[in-house]
Amino acid sequence: MLVGYARVSTSGQDSPRSGTASTRSASIPRTCTSTTVARLLFNVLGMVADFEADLIRARTREGMAIAKAAGNLRGKKPKLSVSQEKHRVALHRVGTHTTSGIAELFGVARSTVYRAILRGGTTPPAA
Repeated sequence: MLVGYARVSTSGQDSPRSGTASTRSASIPRTCTSTTVARLLFNVLGMVADFEADLIRARTREGMAIAKAAGNLRGKKPKLSVSQEKHRVALHRVGTHTTSGIAELFGVARSTVYRAILRGGTTPPAA
């Protein structure tokens, strides 16, 4: 019976494979880069991979430019409307609610409240 991992076995525990144990995986072929031809092939494969990455970047930039021209390239939509943001800033200016209270009231994070206050033209309180 085998106990634990085969690679940390004691001499009394035989490997399920017959013969000597190998440190290399049987599924990964060994590659040799010591010859000139092998280095050439690896360099060519590297250049092809680099070329393909450049093509992907160019296509992405082109697609984003087309989407921006069509008006489809937008960021994340705001969590609350403009009127709700004005209301948040007004609540903060009055001083009746804390930023945590405003965040809980509107169901948003405190960082969202702080950004709204900064956009509203007032400075948030020091944390």
